[in-house]
Amino acid sequence: MDNNTNKKRLHDIELSVLDLAPVLSGKTPADSFRNSLDLAQHVEQWGFKRYWLAEHHNMEGIASSATSVLIGYIAGGTSKIRVGSGGVMLPNHAPLVVAEQFGTLESLYPGRIDLGLGRAPGTDQMTAMALRRHLKGADTEFPENVQELLHYFSSNRKRPSYVRAIPGEGLNVPIWLLGSSTYSAQLAALLGLPFAFASHFAPTHLFDALKIYRNRFQPSEYLKEPYTLACVNVIAADTDVEAKRLATSLYQFFLGVTRGTSKPLQPPVESMDGVWNEFEKAAVRHQVYFSFVGSKKTVKEELQTFLDKTQVDEIMVVSHIYDHSARLRSYKILSEIWRETT
Repeated sequence: MDNNTNKKRLHDIELSVLDLAPVLSGKTPADSFRNSLDLAQHVEQWGFKRYWLAEHHNMEGIASSATSVLIGYIAGGTSKIRVGSGGVMLPNHAPLVVAEQFGTLESLYPGRIDLGLGRAPGTDQMTAMALRRHLKGADTEFPENVQELLHYFSSNRKRPSYVRAIPGEGLNVPIWLLGSSTYSAQLAALLGLPFAFASHFAPTHLFDALKIYRNRFQPSEYLKEPYTLACVNVIAADTDVEAKRLATSLYQFFLGVTRGTSKPLQPPVESMDGVWNEFEKAAVRHQVYFSFVGSKKTVKEELQTFLDKTQVDEIMVVSHIYDHSARLRSYKILSEIWRETT
């Protein structure tokens, strides 16, 4: 959009949080859960729209494996922020079980629960087999499972069903499709569902996915117009120098992903030189391409440029920051950026 009168500004769109409940080096998952709740309570006060938790398994540095349980914990400790999954990895679960879990959550915390669905298992293949015991082709099974979920929540069935989700049936639990490629963008457009892209770790297909989703979107009973969300990494601090130092925890996390190793989130280091080689550096830098690291001024300018290019309706932020107080500070800076009108 070249016309400045139609240009979206950061304060025009929603701001949200993605949390992987990172396990810190030297700490326990219990510490992670307490930090997550504290962060959720703070961002609720600061005006963030939603707080999502991501399902991962068999990863030493991520404690959000029992995602629906953790969603209940966060929702129970807050009062108005939307809480949900970013996402539940549908290949790991029977759709009926997911409908019952999120129907229960919506019954306990009405009007506050989101159900984001992912197509990947969120883990390695051996762990995926341990979760489901059997796996069909994800590409063929996923659309059927999404539609089955929508059926369980629906109160307008054309024909009776012996299998019902109770609680769940008739409840308004918004279902989102999450993606890191163009596949879920096409399905979200076909079904008329909101679409969230995982650009915080998969930058390559962001623009293609957004274009496909918007061009092919079909209005539905769930959504009349396309709605897009992009997740990005943000590490904000009082100075660019401090933010870059904090970001070394992010780089170490994705270095572990690149190496196929799993360990808790590491403290920041003064330099990544000697920690990674040139090949690993290039691989990590590509994976976290959409990372915004710096002072308030730097982050604001870079996020506005990102919004100009994507025109998304919502930005979701994940921050791999080791020190909890520094993590809180980063989100506080973000909330200040969103409150500014110029």
